[in-house]
Amino acid sequence: MPNEKPHVLLITTDHWSAPLLGEAQHPSILTPTLDTLARSGTRFTNAYSECPVCIPARRTLMTGTTPRTHGDRVFKTTELMPNVPTMAQTFRDAGYQAYAVGKLHVYPQRDRIGFDDVLLDEEGRPHLGAIDDYDLFLADKGHPGEGFAHGMSNNEYSFRPWHLPEECHTTTWAARQMSRMIQRRDPTKPGFWFLSFRHPHPPLVPLQSYLDLYRDIDIDAPHNSDWSRAFDELPYALKVNQGSNAHLKGENILRIRRAFYALCTQIDHQLRLVIGTLREEGLLDNTIICFTADHGDMLGNHGLWAKRLYYEHAANVPMILLGGEENRVAHHTIDDRLVGWQDVMPTLLDLAGVDIPDTVEGQSMLSEKRRHYLYGECGENATACRMIREGRHKLIYYPVGNRCQLFDIENDPRELHDLAGAESHADTLAHMSMHLMSDLYGGDDAWVQDGQLVGLPDQEWSPSANRNLSGVRGLHYPTPPQINADKVAGLP
Repeated sequence: MPNEKPHVLLITTDHWSAPLLGEAQHPSILTPTLDTLARSGTRFTNAYSECPVCIPARRTLMTGTTPRTHGDRVFKTTELMPNVPTMAQTFRDAGYQAYAVGKLHVYPQRDRIGFDDVLLDEEGRPHLGAIDDYDLFLADKGHPGEGFAHGMSNNEYSFRPWHLPEECHTTTWAARQMSRMIQRRDPTKPGFWFLSFRHPHPPLVPLQSYLDLYRDIDIDAPHNSDWSRAFDELPYALKVNQGSNAHLKGENILRIRRAFYALCTQIDHQLRLVIGTLREEGLLDNTIICFTADHGDMLGNHGLWAKRLYYEHAANVPMILLGGEENRVAHHTIDDRLVGWQDVMPTLLDLAGVDIPDTVEGQSMLSEKRRHYLYGECGENATACRMIREGRHKLIYYPVGNRCQLFDIENDPRELHDLAGAESHADTLAHMSMHLMSDLYGGDDAWVQDGQLVGLPDQEWSPSANRNLSGVRGLHYPTPPQINADKVAGLP
């Protein structure tokens, strides 16, 4: 008997900020597919990654829990998944077939976390114990171990065109494998499909044809502020970020952005294959679709790069939802409620009519109940930072040096004006600081004395060497690196 339950397609990317959409009025980026999907559904403009770095964010996504519950606010490469129901297992228990393609970022790498099957692309991490399916694909195509032969690093902003045929690009591979997964579905069961693209996370290696698309487009320059230009007055965590990237400047930043946007547009276009497969298989009208990202990338804004920060370009992520009952997911709609990645699991289960496990801490983005504030936490070392987002304001806290920043996101979305020292906002700062202190736990409790934030002593910053070129990979043939996993915990 044909399935009558809705199918679910969850699409995630890595390093994609919420502003990087044509529908968000970005002046340069080309995202025609996502723009059409956004107009065909609801775009949530205040969606945040609770911990804006890959592994903790993905644990939140797949369990519907916060870092405090799932146990990672750092980047624990060898941490087992928490003993709670995952999104995939919950769908399977409800009669769904569950398949994933791309980046899972779990340990062990071949832990399916509830999926029936996973075609894995782990960004060249065989040292953690598994040869992934994308590497096997490259070998079958006559390019064994050459996935990183372009020479670009996984955590820096050097760039060049892709070095292998188009069909061998990881973005192309992921879209085609997901399309085939959908074609090979069991027609008697609903499908839960998770498509997890590795890019636009560096290495910045787009196809030449996508670089060419941006040849005649003016690339937007990064924005800066008085507070971000005053290097000596920055919190220690920001000195580390700015200082290690001080060599990125001028026209080179625009070239980096062009390469980054090219990777985004390539993903956008490849999504058309997946949507087209759903349409031609007669499934599209009965498929719930969610597009989002684990975190963003500062891309030079305020002189900062990458993630692990709570400014909008690092923590505010795209969240597009469409499909399901039209009276629940409206089209041509923008929703400004405050949501986090913990809310994706309960939202999709809610739309599919599947019971939400009691362990889930998030809430459906379609419920009448709205969150008053969202707490974010990232890191436990000297560069740790915390966030409270409430109403129109955002509080960012750096314990080293006991530094607070306060921004009016509604009137100042680029965070150009730090209001923490403004007498007119003293009550707001005190109110949001109380929320922050109430959410601290573990070693963070030491940051509070007598009901006040005292933080930790400030530190002096000095440049450090980068001999590993920010996690550059080598040739993974004939023998990929096999290192004892507990020796590499924390490697990028």
